[in-house]
Amino acid sequence: MQAYHDCRRNKRTRASALAFEFNLERNIMQLHHDLNTGAYRPGASSCFVVTHPKHREVWAADFPDRIAHHLLYNHVGPRIERTFIADSCACIPGRGTLYAAQRLEKKVRSITQNWRRPAAYIKCDLANFFVTIDKRVLAEQLRQAIPEQPWQALALQILWHDPRENYQLRSPARLLNRVPQHKRLTSQPAYLGLPIGNLSSQFYANIYLNALDQFVKHQLRARHYIRYVDDIVLLHESPEQLNEWHDQIEAFLAARLHARLNPSKTIRQPVDRGIDFVGQVILPHRRITRRRTVDNALRAAANTPAEGLRETANSHFGLLRQASHSQKDRRQLTKALLLRGRAVDRAMTKVVGGAA
Repeated sequence: MQAYHDCRRNKRTRASALAFEFNLERNIMQLHHDLNTGAYRPGASSCFVVTHPKHREVWAADFPDRIAHHLLYNHVGPRIERTFIADSCACIPGRGTLYAAQRLEKKVRSITQNWRRPAAYIKCDLANFFVTIDKRVLAEQLRQAIPEQPWQALALQILWHDPRENYQLRSPARLLNRVPQHKRLTSQPAYLGLPIGNLSSQFYANIYLNALDQFVKHQLRARHYIRYVDDIVLLHESPEQLNEWHDQIEAFLAARLHARLNPSKTIRQPVDRGIDFVGQVILPHRRITRRRTVDNALRAAANTPAEGLRETANSHFGLLRQASHSQKDRRQLTKALLLRGRAVDRAMTKVVGGAA
């Protein structure tokens, strides 16, 4: 029941959640029986395309399957996450984008002695991360991380379930065709890729890259390192040391995880030029919101239908407030909302009424 409540949070009005709730007791007992007897089999998935910030293929498991994902995570997730380094962020309670931005800012202040000394950084990410995760490698990691049954069997069943064998496409084919082939799960062999959109995929991705985190911290002994999903930042006084670490990480990824870095997204430069990370830019003595994020907020304020404007605007206000210096950006958003006839509180933190 706890897994069910976790699964329906913020999604109770969805058709799949309503259908499950209509016969809640019977459906919960049936899922419980199937899991206990080994009769559980994942159902059909839905595939759709999101267009912002770029076209991306997303998969949604059937509602009972999502309950199974939450059930697994609730039982083994907290124990496994305690073994992660403090610099592993994303999809971990208390370690979202604000945590990641503040932690990186703290590291920059430390290595530069509050911006008084020069330092450099290297930022990189993995090429086509989710759709190229090697499930053979991940399966062995899950066996080691989850030795107890029946949780190990459930974890492996979720891992090896191929949603492409039974799914409904809920976006026009023209949108799906705008997703590059090398970024589509449907274009990968069966042993590669996790479906973007499931809790299990987010959890498994952290387990998969925990090996990299441990390598960087304990083998390379890189003190100033942080990772948010597959975005990686390392800091050091010496650019040469950063280049050496980059090559060692690239070799480790190829040998141990069968993954590779994206050379077109590797950035090397001094920290005082700004580090663009998790939607914010860390600059000397301040964190500002990435320009694209601000533009998206202004565009949403101008174009969102009236019935959904308040919720959308408050979401953007919350995102902008994460930056330490966001007054100017929130003022722009406030002006855009006033033009739509919406009142904003004096501190420019939320929409408070329908008319200015």
